[in-house]
Amino acid sequence: MKFVGRLIVILIATAVVCFFAAPGVAFFALRSAAETNDASGLARLIDYAAVRQSLRPQLDGNPAAVAPAPSFLEDPIGAVRRQIEAAAAPQAPDVEVYLTPAALAALTRGEGRYASQRTGGPLPSPDETTTGGPMPRPVYWGMNRARMSVTDEGGSATIFTFERKGPFEWKLVHIGLPEGVAPAPTNEPLMLRHSGGKGG
Repeated sequence: MKFVGRLIVILIATAVVCFFAAPGVAFFALRSAAETNDASGLARLIDYAAVRQSLRPQLDGNPAAVAPAPSFLEDPIGAVRRQIEAAAAPQAPDVEVYLTPAALAALTRGEGRYASQRTGGPLPSPDETTTGGPMPRPVYWGMNRARMSVTDEGGSATIFTFERKGPFEWKLVHIGLPEGVAPAPTNEPLMLRHSGGKGG
């Protein structure tokens, strides 16, 4: 009976650790899927509609968009205001430049707005030093939402917000880009760097 009791305690403790570690696991899974061009893996890890909606106002120069929009239950007035602002926004910018595997991999390495230059470039070959990358820093950890920050060498932070979709399933729903303007696209694609690049 003591053995069974200890086993139950161990299983419960393991489940609790896995529950709270799941957002971090999702971040590294996102980085790995992006670097290996795993489209199906990225689809399981990203709510593309929500991420697109989070990026559009940031590319329009709206600083309020760096934080995820409040839910209707948390802040009904703020949620309605953000919907009105989004509806009244001018022509939507091209957010797809940040959603290619190469750009997503660069974002997870803290390259911020410079990740937009990765869209036309090939993914790094397996023999290059591309594994690892800067460690994310948790900036918020809740039951249903977690945010992690990746900072480049200049101190610019890219914020990833994950939302719980199941007991151990989390999806990326928001990317907060560093302040600034995305660099002009170049004809020569950049390769992913081992240490994070400029954030903007």
